[in-house]
Amino acid sequence: MTEVAFHLNVGDRTVYLCRLLRKAYLKGSRVYVLGGASSIDPLDRALWLMAQGEFVPHARSGSAEHVRRRSPIVLGEHEPEWGPVDVLVNLSDQALCGVGVVPRIIEVVGSEPGGREKGRERWRLYRQAGVEPTAHDLSGSVA
Repeated sequence: MTEVAFHLNVGDRTVYLCRLLRKAYLKGSRVYVLGGASSIDPLDRALWLMAQGEFVPHARSGSAEHVRRRSPIVLGEHEPEWGPVDVLVNLSDQALCGVGVVPRIIEVVGSEPGGREKGRERWRLYRQAGVEPTAHDLSGSVA
């Protein structure tokens, strides 16, 4: 069964995601990040600009197949072709993407009212599908 974790009240999503993806990369996880251009483009830029020694190898879903296959982190605006993915990080408004296919889904929810309401709706959809999500409230965190 897929494990779903909601990371709630994330302040600066791009900074948070860079740290999260670096941690996943260092653990050897293969990650697909799903989101719209407004989320993926700044994340892609930030990953390229990380400090020396902290670079996180990644590719866009539109990259050549041999590049995507070798990249531990893939950023995309559309549901992936499910290859070897350990974690799906969902920045989109979609719910249930990857349930039963990916071992772990991380939903990243900011503190803005619109984002919180969409996060609550995704939470309800997971529960209706028989998945009991866990919550990690980051409101006391720096980023």
